[in-house]
Amino acid sequence: SLGPDHPELAKWINNLGLLFSDQGKYDEAEPLYKRAIAIGEASLGPDHPELAKWINNLGLLFSDQGKYDEAEPLYKRAIAIGEASLGPDHPHLARMRKNLDNLRRA
Repeated sequence: SLGPDHPELAKWINNLGLLFSDQGKYDEAEPLYKRAIAIGEASLGPDHPELAKWINNLGLLFSDQGKYDEAEPLYKRAIAIGEASLGPDHPHLARMRKNLDNLRRA
């Protein structure tokens, strides 16, 4: 069985957050994303590429709610982690950069 701070559990928690977010249940999604991020920071370290995805998802949640001031630093952090861990030309970064660009146009 997985412990409460296992990174695999964080993936599942993040995915549940995605489901709630897709359903417009933002109040239920937010604490799940934050929990996944906390687990990831503790178990994977602050520069892991999986963590960047979860941070980006929380940024998307805030963007969807019009909370742009909260979303922007999350996008920037996710991009920085991705660049450091995957390299600046990795395809996963394109989505994160697009999210930041969309936010700046909003």
